[in-house]
Amino acid sequence: MKIYRIGLIGLGGMAHAHRQWMKETGRFDIVAVSDVNEEALQRFGDQLGINEEKRYTDFQQLIQDADVEAVVSVTPNNIHANIMRACIEAGKPFLGEKPFTRTLEEAAQLLELYERQPVAAMIGFSYRYTPAFRYVRELIQEASIGTVRSFSLQYLQGWGKADHPYIWRYDKAITGTGTLGDLGSHMIDLARFLFGEFEELSAQLKTIIPERLDAKSGAKVKIEVDDYASFQARMSGDVMGIFHTSRNAVGSGNQHEVSIYGDTGTLHASTLNPDQIVWIREEASGQLSRITLDVPSHCKVKQYNDFLAMLDGKSGGLLPGFMDGYRNQQVLDAIVTSSENKSVVSL
Repeated sequence: MKIYRIGLIGLGGMAHAHRQWMKETGRFDIVAVSDVNEEALQRFGDQLGINEEKRYTDFQQLIQDADVEAVVSVTPNNIHANIMRACIEAGKPFLGEKPFTRTLEEAAQLLELYERQPVAAMIGFSYRYTPAFRYVRELIQEASIGTVRSFSLQYLQGWGKADHPYIWRYDKAITGTGTLGDLGSHMIDLARFLFGEFEELSAQLKTIIPERLDAKSGAKVKIEVDDYASFQARMSGDVMGIFHTSRNAVGSGNQHEVSIYGDTGTLHASTLNPDQIVWIREEASGQLSRITLDVPSHCKVKQYNDFLAMLDGKSGGLLPGFMDGYRNQQVLDAIVTSSENKSVVSL
């Protein structure tokens, strides 16, 4: 089978996870790396045994490298659009990080280019590959709980509590939004994955911690992005949803979960128990039963297996592609608009 030569851009913490995921497939070879941090570039390059001439401080040079067949980008938000634009212009397939871009304006410019010269593209909405979420999607489509009427979806983390120092994720120029783009983009994609498109929404964004200490300078920095977001939405088929996300939820590690309410039952799935779901249903006797089901093996699909399928020209309909990224950014923009104007926004 073909081994794909990968150029990896962005060598922070998540790059190590992507490196491991690629290694597990046995069909990727990282042949070039790029980062603006020289120390990270040399350390990562040494670990992988990459030649000095394939270690780039300029990501454009990596994308233009003829030895690079596909690009994996794991960078801060402010260069997502530029990297995707360079890949499209070079005709290089890519896996890009979420959120898609910082703003809808950036996304619209990319869409115009993509429609003229599309390339194979995957956006890193990795929770489509949580087995429990795949299984509840299957059960919804089988009408196992009858007509779905509503759902609640939350994504909580605890690392952003009040004493957490200032980092790039609080810098509006880099991130565009705060918790909304970081965690909320995953909630939006999961909702689209399970229920279809957003039709209208109303939202409230809040900066709970208005200042944070910069460990380097010792000064307090004003925070201009949200660290709490909540919104409600009407989805396709009049399915109603409530969303809640925060990085200030002390005690929450990586708590991304959904509860789905249908005419004959309820389904619950969570990253805290990714290989099982809870199904509450009404029995013939009229009594309610609560059962825990193991997720079947066919729902345990790996993200990089889908990336491989895409590169092989065999990608299926569940892969989060370029348009999933663009639609996600449309919803993010609508949430910001709704919060700023205290209004209901139609999509």
